[in-house]
Amino acid sequence: MDLFGESENWEKKLEPILSKYKDRKHPLEYQNTYQLMVMVILSAQDSDANINNIAPLLFAKFPTLSSLVDTDIETFTSYVSKVRNYQTKAQWIIDIAKLLKEDKEIPTTLQGLTALKGIGRKSANVILRETNKPSEGIIADLHVIRVAPRIGIIKENKDGNKIEKDLMQILPQNIWSEIGMAISFLGRETCRPKPKCEECLLNDICNYYLTEVI
Repeated sequence: MDLFGESENWEKKLEPILSKYKDRKHPLEYQNTYQLMVMVILSAQDSDANINNIAPLLFAKFPTLSSLVDTDIETFTSYVSKVRNYQTKAQWIIDIAKLLKEDKEIPTTLQGLTALKGIGRKSANVILRETNKPSEGIIADLHVIRVAPRIGIIKENKDGNKIEKDLMQILPQNIWSEIGMAISFLGRETCRPKPKCEECLLNDICNYYLTEVI
């Protein structure tokens, strides 16, 4: 059975957002792969803005993965206490530091990253994209979960892993690295929960706009 949008030329249809958002840095304000990994773990079910706010003090105290190896959990948690589920996330990060020990040991593959505590496919895909590593999947954050079905690429589903799987079956692999973040940026800026359809670069091909708005 064909998937919802399988017969469409989505690479061409999505070109406007691919062009606009290509190579735009993720909203997390990281300086290196170590910081990115820690911030991605902390940002789960929290806002990028909140993680950006705590990051300067956190990384001034803990500038590298090795600086976390011998710290105690109480000291570390005091720097992340404003983060949702901070105690669990702090333990994950400390455990990763003790396992890897140095920044250079941070994995650069989906399998390697998802083997670490607190890093699922979405987080791993973000890290691979931001570090210019070959894509092995598509970023499916809460914005992609909302926006991709609205556009009409796939059917609605609240499961990010299912959304990613469906997108990977429909979209050509050569755009995997950028398309998830492009849809995410569209969702952050234009296709909000209350969408600004008239401003959207995709309103000429968007299923929601064509069937619900005009």
